[in-house]
Amino acid sequence: METLCMTDTTSGPDTTRASSARVYDYLLGGTHNFAADQEVGEQVIALQPLAPLIAKANRAWLGRAVRYLAERGVRQFLDIGSGVPTVGNVHEVAQRAAPDARVLYVDIDPVAVWHSRQILAGNDLADAVQGDLRRPGELLAQLDTPELQSLIDPGIPTALILASVVQFVPDDVAAADAVRALCDRLAPGSYLALSHPTPEAGGSAESAEEGVKAYRERAAEPFRLRRPEEIHPFLSGFTLVEPGLVWVPEWRPDPAEPTSFEDPSQSGIVAGVAHKVR
Repeated sequence: METLCMTDTTSGPDTTRASSARVYDYLLGGTHNFAADQEVGEQVIALQPLAPLIAKANRAWLGRAVRYLAERGVRQFLDIGSGVPTVGNVHEVAQRAAPDARVLYVDIDPVAVWHSRQILAGNDLADAVQGDLRRPGELLAQLDTPELQSLIDPGIPTALILASVVQFVPDDVAAADAVRALCDRLAPGSYLALSHPTPEAGGSAESAEEGVKAYRERAAEPFRLRRPEEIHPFLSGFTLVEPGLVWVPEWRPDPAEPTSFEDPSQSGIVAGVAHKVR
């Protein structure tokens, strides 16, 4: 998913517990999910009928953000918590706009990584690896290996994508430290594209919290909704591009993609793109 499955995978994928990446895939109408993921997905939909539309709105924002960045000359994309591949993957959008764009997907869900590698077979400018946002030191060490640096060069501008993933680091200090560690590694001229769900998801804080509670009971990952004022600090040190941190349907909307929401706040996710000037 744009979202990161935070399950420990040392013993292989546990398909008896729901994975955020696969629940998200289910909400998007994908097929790379299992019974546990489908059960949680249905529970989420029961509490929040707009959940599939919310997932699709976040996905549409990601596509617009990637196009925006590619059009501004960004040629490297690092997608942390990329999830199960579906229509409109980052490499597809980026390489359509710029055929020389390089993309690295990082997710801890082995199912997501496996499917990503199947799709990327024969694409020398994109790869997928396992990594854990909750362990930024290990993740940075992995990104600094010669193999991955040959794909994503830390010395040139890169788009760091954190699309609906930071909520899986529930501790605010740990989340801020993880984001900052990744951002500090970026070269001047880089960008951060970030989206995050809020307690007002779908216009009802109560239903959003009930959905989180149901998810926690059945899934393997912790989860924390944050309000916009709690999300802004993740972008500190960067300059927000217009229109700032807004509901996902409001971020540079494409007239060819009409919104499914009467009120943008029903999307329940805020997003922004920020520029690292120096």
